Amino acid sequence: MEHVSNDYRIKTVLGRLEMIIDNENHRIGKDPEFDLKVSNAHKSRCLYELTMLFRDTDPREIAVTYVEQMHSLKKKLAVNARRVEAHLHAVRAVADILRNAVQDADGDGTYSQEQFLYREN
Repeated sequence: MEHVSNDYRIKTVLGRLEMIIDNENHRIGKDPEFDLKVSNAHKSRCLYELTMLFRDTDPREIAVTYVEQMHSLKKKLAVNARRVEAHLHAVRAVADILRNAVQDADGDGTYSQEQFLYREN
């Protein structure tokens, strides 16, 4: 009975993880309301649960029972990693643009206190 229960839990968590990744892959970079931090917390929770569940499972059973679903999940995670990386790159680029705009606005032709400090060599 424990084996069936554990199998069901693994299948459920794998399904939930796949749903989270599909949702994230679909919404990242497209939906301004999408909360990447929350989605990442959900992914982390699923991965933790899977680690705990697989810890007590015979590796031969994992390979036979879940191999196809895990291959699909691996492909989706690869796409997810690329999309998250692209998103973070875009966020950094926007942050750089904003930082430069603030610096340009601060440099309005007046001198800063630092420019008048005497420096000894």
